Amino acid sequence: MTLLLLRAGRLAVDLAPSAGGSIACFRVDNVDVLRPMTAADIESGRGNNAAAYPLVPFSNRIANGRLDFEGQVFQLARNWPGVNHPMHGDGWSRSWRVMRADDKSVEIAFEHERAAASGGWPFRYRARQSYRLLADRLIVDMAIDNLEDRPVPAGIGLHPFFTREDDTDLCFAAPAVWHTDAEVLPVKRTPVPPEWDFSRLRCVNEVVLDNCFDGWGGRASIVWPRRRLRLDLEASELLRHLVVYVPPGQPYFCVEPVSHASGEVGALPLAPGATRRGEIVFRLSDL
Repeated sequence: MTLLLLRAGRLAVDLAPSAGGSIACFRVDNVDVLRPMTAADIESGRGNNAAAYPLVPFSNRIANGRLDFEGQVFQLARNWPGVNHPMHGDGWSRSWRVMRADDKSVEIAFEHERAAASGGWPFRYRARQSYRLLADRLIVDMAIDNLEDRPVPAGIGLHPFFTREDDTDLCFAAPAVWHTDAEVLPVKRTPVPPEWDFSRLRCVNEVVLDNCFDGWGGRASIVWPRRRLRLDLEASELLRHLVVYVPPGQPYFCVEPVSHASGEVGALPLAPGATRRGEIVFRLSDL
């Protein structure tokens, strides 16, 4: 399966359009910043084990597959191995078309047709991503176009898997967080408790998380002290929810800018023919 290679200065990004429109690897000085995708995962045509994959047209889980939107109920099928609820939309499991590509930038897209009869997403849309690599940063622009003649629910986001070491630090600010049940469904929203407060740099290994933070300020920082490396993440105004996933015993963690809280895509209508767009910047610097 063909990869698209972006190169700029010390940075290298490999993209896998045919495997969920995913990032296969992101490196600085030939060292991974994101968890690299294996050759087998690239060949699978699915991006769920990628370095990063798009979240479109929704992020996280829709409880029991029940999508409520403007007085209608749509039943969605499960789409993720081992998960009882449809999760993370369609983009990660689709082949994206290459619209334009050179050694510094790429534009890819796919169109989704109505799939209500099979339990798929019941609305037509077009998803688009553009990647630009500069000497010190990767810029990801994401968009979703409503192809229906009625409003539709439409969310976007990105799911990067950052490499994790014993001393990796994280910093971001958000006033509220969703607590979840055993199936990672949101059950209540509270102010961020002290044990989950990352408003100052602290080690990610101090917590286990799989939670959506609301009111995020749009900035986050990751530091790898032993590597003498810092990554500053910045997201545009649409992406003001942040899902933080820190699983126990894994060599990665996730910091996911998204357009809506978990399970709330139905509260995010997009007008007929309209576009929803967000931008995410990964900026790297030496300590």
